[in-house]
Amino acid sequence: MRLKDTGLTARELKALADKYMVETYPRYDFVAERAEGMYLYDEKGDAYLDFYGGVAVNSAGNRNEKVIQAIKEQADDIIHTFNYPYTVPQALLARKICDTIGMDKIFYQNSGTEANECMIKMARKYGTDKYGKNRYHIITAKNGFHGRTYGAMSATGQPDSAIQQGFMPVVPGFAYAEFNNLDDFASKVTPDTIAVMIEPVQGEGGVHPATQEFMEGLRKLCDDNDMLLLFDEVQTGWGRTGTVMAYMGYGVRPDAVSMAKAMGGGMPIGACCARKEVAEALGAGSHGSTYGGNALACAAALASISEILDNDLSANAAKVGKYLQRRLAALPHVREVRGRGLLAGCEYDIPIATEVKWAALKRRALITAIGDSVNRMVPPLTATKRDVDKLAGIMREAIEEAAGGQTAKAG
Repeated sequence: MRLKDTGLTARELKALADKYMVETYPRYDFVAERAEGMYLYDEKGDAYLDFYGGVAVNSAGNRNEKVIQAIKEQADDIIHTFNYPYTVPQALLARKICDTIGMDKIFYQNSGTEANECMIKMARKYGTDKYGKNRYHIITAKNGFHGRTYGAMSATGQPDSAIQQGFMPVVPGFAYAEFNNLDDFASKVTPDTIAVMIEPVQGEGGVHPATQEFMEGLRKLCDDNDMLLLFDEVQTGWGRTGTVMAYMGYGVRPDAVSMAKAMGGGMPIGACCARKEVAEALGAGSHGSTYGGNALACAAALASISEILDNDLSANAAKVGKYLQRRLAALPHVREVRGRGLLAGCEYDIPIATEVKWAALKRRALITAIGDSVNRMVPPLTATKRDVDKLAGIMREAIEEAAGGQTAKAG
């Protein structure tokens, strides 16, 4: 729906949203009306270079034609039913995902946080069924992020942040250890520990990739202690880091993995995949979802994943991602650039990340800020070197403006 179809002005539409919606987002001052490829367009037709990607969702490109066609064709047949009859999109998507990433079983959910809830429940049920009622504890990483629902929020190792503050008490049974510190993870293992759960690249934590040694060490730690290794690939999955799943780039196979974002091509869908023995801990009545595995979302996901695989967008993410990191590293005030593939974090030597985000927005480029000092880029995996060059030029101007403003304040 376009603004012109409503009879409202942009100001009136924004006023409606402000009046009726619970606002937890710092809104941009435009109405997003359409998207295409690497661009998002506002109500005036102005184009914004999209290095936000719908928060790493639109990996096959904004308004991907094959995803749109799959949605239209499926909507003509059936949009939704309950999960007792079989549906074609569910079964085809299940085969596509499991065969591609080397997992045995899949459970569909509606989002990334729900996919993590499923993975947590699956691990705990497996542990208590196999080893006894106390074997449900899970070790996660400090500064990790796993979602906003209670189990996923409790797994998030940020107890002093706005994510958890005001929502205490969190769900018990989680311990937090320092990311990339194998000794600290080992020190948190107790007889009641059933799993380790991490992101291969911490996104909300500042874009910190796991080291090869850490990933291999966690696999051995879990094997030696009869524990499960769980990977949260809600953001890193499906080409983002330069391989189909991030764990494939490390050569380390988990016992279960969560996914969402790029999976659906813009439709709300998530999933937890696991090896057979772990997955079968969830039996009839132990878990469920009304919308999980929705026919329309599964059809879109099948098209989105096929586009990523058929066009080898993971390889493009690896190539263009390296170029993006080089261009970012050459910008003023940049202390460090981190990431894998087209998941990049740019850390400054002064706290200007929020100001840079808004200054880039004025120049019609979309990036996000993490804390005071890091900007994150998660564009569609169709991004080119030319797109990176355009972004780098905008960010140079934005950084100079933000740094100048900070100097003026200090003066």
